[in-house]
Amino acid sequence: MSDMAALETATVWHAMAEAMVEGDQLSGDEAAFVLARVVEALGEVLPIAARVVEDNEALALDAEAGRDIGVGMRDMTP
Repeated sequence: MSDMAALETATVWHAMAEAMVEGDQLSGDEAAFVLARVVEALGEVLPIAARVVEDNEALALDAEAGRDIGVGMRDMTP
């Protein structure tokens, strides 16, 4: 039941974030709020996905690469 709730929440936040990105430009505070909720939702659904593909070693490599990209993007300015 908690998996379903996490997936539903992630679906809603994805749809809201997508609509916001496609609409008028968000303020920094609005973008930070939306991004924080999307990150939370991803944090809840990724373990669900990982259980589905438990034996896939590529997931650890993908996660490491994603963290590296994120660190590199922190210093970027638009």
